[in-house]
Amino acid sequence: MSVTRFSVSLEKELLEELDRFAENNSFANRSQALRHLIEKNIIEEKWQCNNVVAGAIILIYDHHKKDISSKSNDIQHDFHDVILSTQHYHLSHDICLEITAVKGEANRLTELSDKLITIKGIKHGKLVMSKTD
Repeated sequence: MSVTRFSVSLEKELLEELDRFAENNSFANRSQALRHLIEKNIIEEKWQCNNVVAGAIILIYDHHKKDISSKSNDIQHDFHDVILSTQHYHLSHDICLEITAVKGEANRLTELSDKLITIKGIKHGKLVMSKTD
């Protein structure tokens, strides 16, 4: 990957915000922070355009809650075409972490994650997506 240097002019307040963002997110410098922000914007634009993306759906739940596993499996079978794999971890005797790797059109992945996250008993759920090209 080649690197091209360019300069940019920012208002003092915006530059201070950029510096705070870089520091709060442990970026080594402004360039890294700007690259991150630009890449994030490009990825989010691809989601809106319904491009093919890859990602992970993270779920945390109490496995003692009724039917979470069977409901999750039923939903995942309906989306078998976008699921790459699922990993299941025991965080404690009661709490489980499930990570489902996915690849497909952004709206289909969002639909899948919405169905999984809204299962009664899910404590936390999140979809993370990134471009595939």
